[in-house]
Amino acid sequence: MSDPISFRAKLVPSAQKKLLALDGGGILGAISIEYLVRIEGLLRKVLKRDESFVLADYFDYIAGTSTGAIIATCVALGMPAAEIRQFYHDHGPEMFNPSWFIERHKYKYTDENLAKMLRDTIDRRTGETETRFGSEKLRTLLMVVLRNVSTDSPWPLSNNPVAMYNDPRSKDSNLNLPLWRVVRASTAAPTYFPAEQLPVGAQPFTFEDGGVTSFNNPAFQLFLMATVHAYNLRWPAGEKKMLLVSVGTGVAPDVRGYLRPDHFHLLANARRIPSALMAAANAQQDFLCRVFGRCVHGAMIDREIHDMIDPEVDDAQVPGGKGPVQPKLFTYARYNPDLTQSAIDELLPGKGVRAEDVKEMDAVEHIGGMAAIGAAASTRDVEVKHFADFL
Repeated sequence: MSDPISFRAKLVPSAQKKLLALDGGGILGAISIEYLVRIEGLLRKVLKRDESFVLADYFDYIAGTSTGAIIATCVALGMPAAEIRQFYHDHGPEMFNPSWFIERHKYKYTDENLAKMLRDTIDRRTGETETRFGSEKLRTLLMVVLRNVSTDSPWPLSNNPVAMYNDPRSKDSNLNLPLWRVVRASTAAPTYFPAEQLPVGAQPFTFEDGGVTSFNNPAFQLFLMATVHAYNLRWPAGEKKMLLVSVGTGVAPDVRGYLRPDHFHLLANARRIPSALMAAANAQQDFLCRVFGRCVHGAMIDREIHDMIDPEVDDAQVPGGKGPVQPKLFTYARYNPDLTQSAIDELLPGKGVRAEDVKEMDAVEHIGGMAAIGAAASTRDVEVKHFADFL
């Protein structure tokens, strides 16, 4: 293992900064992890590094929402991607521990197992009794997205020590929060897990899953927190100065051409609207990244704008050239496999992996199929050339 270096080393100005953003999606995080295994392996090979080299040695700032917050924290702590994979496969089923019957009307799963695993894993890695969000054992800057139910607002919390609410001398400094509880709050998906209450100074707030904000895909927010002056990092932007890698948990559009207006009622809307809003927010975050950044990889967004990968546009003929932002502010790669049945069959011919089995965030019994999709898709998608300017 590489000698541990505190995240504070990442604050030092440098010619290039590298960012990693991880979406939410429950146990579908198994797909994201396979992409990280692939990226870590390619970087070791091209940089001629041994197995002690981990993603925390490469990336400067890592963000995650919900299951992405768990994975991002593990990466920031210096865990090898293969170890994170093993953690999910060994403990995934335990995370989704059914709640007592009398509690089912509030949430499907208890949080005791998940909370214990988070705390034990984090504290064992750091060697600290209760690891704080500002712990020097974190090897990268870390951003975790929560939703503050008490104030009805998204809270993207960062361990950036120069951020406004992170003065360690203040009693309500975010850096004093227990790290496992911050991550646990980000995973508190409504109807799945109970909300988490955190005391921020003398004021208790109730939090739930950051996935029900517009930052289930936290990529563009991560870029803003790295560059906007108000966040006090103020890292220089530029397509050769900043790399942003965004990893999703798969996308599965559900086309229902049979629907009629009379199919919509209170219960149906309650079920569909949250996921519809999350899907739209994910797509918008991705689209913004492709507009402001130079996209080197990403699936087609739609047939009108396609994928926006290095568009060949004649600036003299088309006003604005390749878009409203020139020059581009970062290099951008988006990895997020298609989970429709036709796409799975093309990726894993004859393997019998069914789309209906790998779409739900709590389908822990199908984690093997999710991992198989992630392994095959990452082998297809991730190439060294995507990182060429940042090696």
